[in-house]
Amino acid sequence: MREGWLVDPGTNWVWRFHRDDKAWVRDPKVFMDRGMAMPDGQPPLLKERRHVPQEDAETIWRNLKSMGWKRTEPLWGASAEP
Repeated sequence: MREGWLVDPGTNWVWRFHRDDKAWVRDPKVFMDRGMAMPDGQPPLLKERRHVPQEDAETIWRNLKSMGWKRTEPLWGASAEP
C-alpha cells in the first residue's frame, strides 16, 4: 500500500490511507487521515488522523468499501499534512 483514498458518497467525508515510510520496514504502519475537500480552493477540513498497523488499515479499507465508500482521486496534497 502506497496511498489510497475513499469517499462516502452520502456525506463527502474522505479517508486518505498512506503508509508511514519511517516505520514501514520494521513495523508496517499506515496513517489514516479523515477530512473533507473544501470549495473555492480553501484548505481541506482535516478532522482526524490515526496511525494503525497495516493489517488494521486493510481491514478498515475493506469494511468501508463494503459499506458503500468509493475510491476517489487525491483531494488534497502534502501542503495539508498535519
